[in-house]
Amino acid sequence: MCSHSSSLPHKEIEKIFEHVYYVIGTSVTEHEGAVIQHSSNMTILRHGNELTLINTIQLDAAGLKQLDALGTVKNIVRLGAFHGQDDAFYQHKYKAKLWSLKGMKEDCGAGGPTHMDVEMRVGGPMPFPGCSLFVFESAAFPEGTLLIAQEGGILITCDSVKNWLDVDPFFNAETAKMHKETDMIGPAAISFWANACSVKASDFLRLLQLPFRHLLSAHGAPLLNTAHEQLAGSVKRQFGV
Repeated sequence: MCSHSSSLPHKEIEKIFEHVYYVIGTSVTEHEGAVIQHSSNMTILRHGNELTLINTIQLDAAGLKQLDALGTVKNIVRLGAFHGQDDAFYQHKYKAKLWSLKGMKEDCGAGGPTHMDVEMRVGGPMPFPGCSLFVFESAAFPEGTLLIAQEGGILITCDSVKNWLDVDPFFNAETAKMHKETDMIGPAAISFWANACSVKASDFLRLLQLPFRHLLSAHGAPLLNTAHEQLAGSVKRQFGV
């Protein structure tokens, strides 16, 4: 049976750039008997009156009112294999189209399971103009990024590149300790995800060929203006290239 928890604590939606918004909230999962709780972010892109939600987190009533004031939710984008638990909430509430990568399993949420409407592929259709897809070809689990041709390039990631500069109030104590010990706290951090998914340096070198200045990740604060340099530094530390 499908089920879905109510929304968890989150901040208000914040405008980052023209037609680009961001909201930070809470993610709670269980792994090997441990409760993992940390912050998780949703990016919202507006084209005309249409909204695209990337890395969804379920908003409360006040958050949904703020979201609806921006436009009409038309698209949901799932970039990472380990995300998607809140996609069903939006897919069923708004009858929105779900875009996801080949090999991603359907998730189960409020009102029933999600279903993929569009399988995203490099060079294929995108949910809005000025957007392109990058896929980590060597990753053990499907993962991609979106590049938005705006403001010198905005890179939107899921788990592949995080930007936790410190633990925040959405962490519990156990998760904060674990993240600090595994080097997941830092600008444009990639170490834990890259190791867990056996990602090769060649994928990150391809990613660095993209023109971007800013990073909006599913985890951590927006990284503005210096995202490309920060990620290049992380790749060099991780792979020595």
